Amino acid sequence: MSEFYGTQHRMMQDLFDTRSMADRVSELIVTSEIADQHKHFIETRDLFFLTTIDHRGYPTCSYKGGSTGFVRVLDGKTLAFPSYDGNGMFLSVGNISANDKIGMLFIDFETPHRLRLHGEATVSHDDSLLAEFHGAELVVRVCVSELFVNCPRYIHRYQRLSTSRYVPQAGHPTPAPQWKRIDAVQDALPERDRSIAESLGGMISAEEYGAMLRKGEA
Repeated sequence: MSEFYGTQHRMMQDLFDTRSMADRVSELIVTSEIADQHKHFIETRDLFFLTTIDHRGYPTCSYKGGSTGFVRVLDGKTLAFPSYDGNGMFLSVGNISANDKIGMLFIDFETPHRLRLHGEATVSHDDSLLAEFHGAELVVRVCVSELFVNCPRYIHRYQRLSTSRYVPQAGHPTPAPQWKRIDAVQDALPERDRSIAESLGGMISAEEYGAMLRKGEA
């Protein structure tokens, strides 16, 4: 595990007289192995937040959701998760292809509880796990560099209501996204998606889609 704090962190710690406390906290909570309690927490999540770095140096933060357990812990140093159909931008997996450094934030908003993880990731379209992740286009594997539990003090408590109907489920057809009905994107859609608008009731304007978003109908 590389030096956890850099010069920029030490400057802020010294400004607020927290250097000793920061050292003690990192000694107590930062590890490079996925312990059993971490494995259980990760594999009982149905969402996490992923950070990657783009070609310009900007961090990209993305929400990732799936069925409970869609992130799998393969061993004490490795985990894997699926990449599902999105908007065609491939920001996260594209970033990983060029810069393998990532961050993952797992949160339980009901307890509350959270776990942060740093690692190095790879992306594959022929990973042996691909068939095990229903609806996945790609599989991302992460080699863990460090992980640690964070204080939940400022996590607002929310109650989970339902699973997104768009999460791929074995034995059930995955509904097409409403945004692929927008008239302005029809000529840019891949051939396989050209019939979606008609199948969902016809094209809609961007304004109509916006209204659906505001009502939670998209």
